[in-house]
Amino acid sequence: MRPFRLGLTGSIGMGKSTTAAMFRAEGIPVWDADAAVHRLYAPGGAAVAPLAALYPAALRDGGIDRAVLKDWIATDASALTRIEALVHPLVAADRAAFLEKTDADIVVLDIPLLFEKGSEAEMDATLLMTAPTDLQRARVMARPGMTEAQFATILARQMPDADKRARATHIIETLSEESARAAVRALIAHIRKTRHA
Repeated sequence: MRPFRLGLTGSIGMGKSTTAAMFRAEGIPVWDADAAVHRLYAPGGAAVAPLAALYPAALRDGGIDRAVLKDWIATDASALTRIEALVHPLVAADRAAFLEKTDADIVVLDIPLLFEKGSEAEMDATLLMTAPTDLQRARVMARPGMTEAQFATILARQMPDADKRARATHIIETLSEESARAAVRALIAHIRKTRHA
């Protein structure tokens, strides 16, 4: 029986990474899209050669310098599309390898742009982490080096929270770690119960 695929998402500052760690603590394997990109960009990673051929300035110490790519994206309107065309198939292959290796009954696929990229179609269910906007802003602005302009840019790339709420199968509000952890445990129990019903 293939694992139940739970797509985990949420805008910046909504508690998604903290929640992913809670699933791991419950013994649920988590595949993290951002971590996959880091692996692909690291020295020896599958994205290094194609990205270096596309934009040689991004090659640094045998890996890809994300800051250089960020600057390129900021100055060239076509850069992001060209980078994604190379990287997305590699990320998909990394996810497929993760799914092939696991024998767990449930897996969490942590994908920041799950709805934006239409990846929910590949999931058995989706889980949206959310929080009130004032709490979201406070969390994000507390991050080292974060500016209002950066926050606005990140938000502009993400689907509004209300739209995500309308599309998500499950929603957990991350007001406190205790309530989120209880909700995670309840959701795992619910998925197992309905799968084996």
